[in-house]
Amino acid sequence: MPRVKRSRTIAADPDDLWAVISDPHHLPRWWPGVERVEDATAGRWTKVLISPKGKIIRADFTRVESERPRRLSWRQELEESPFERVMSRSVTELSLDPAGGEGTRVELRAIQRVRGLARFGSFLVRRATGRQLDEALDGLDGLVGAPSEASGEPHR
Repeated sequence: MPRVKRSRTIAADPDDLWAVISDPHHLPRWWPGVERVEDATAGRWTKVLISPKGKIIRADFTRVESERPRRLSWRQELEESPFERVMSRSVTELSLDPAGGEGTRVELRAIQRVRGLARFGSFLVRRATGRQLDEALDGLDGLVGAPSEASGEPHR
């Protein structure tokens, strides 16, 4: 079962990060590939993704755990979706930990169970998932991270 973890310290207060990550409407601002979010409630939402070929793909999610402002997790609903052929489980976990005066340590974890012949390509799934988590952290850092004094750019 591919498990991928990425973490980074972002120059932001945990409450400021929580305001962004806990609201599904903000996903297009920081999660890679999300064009928009539809039918969002506190516990369920649909991500509308655009494939590299321009095809619209919908993916449904359910919030599994929420412990303000430290932990959040959501599960992709795979049954009767295009993703069902490839995965039997997909959960994303996010944790926030104060990093002293440096901001907040953000950790993203993806837990996926690949099915069928796709299991033979699980290393490709891990690599692609790692890139996605890195891009999500880049998005959060750019959106919420404090700009550096010299450049006006977010901290990296």
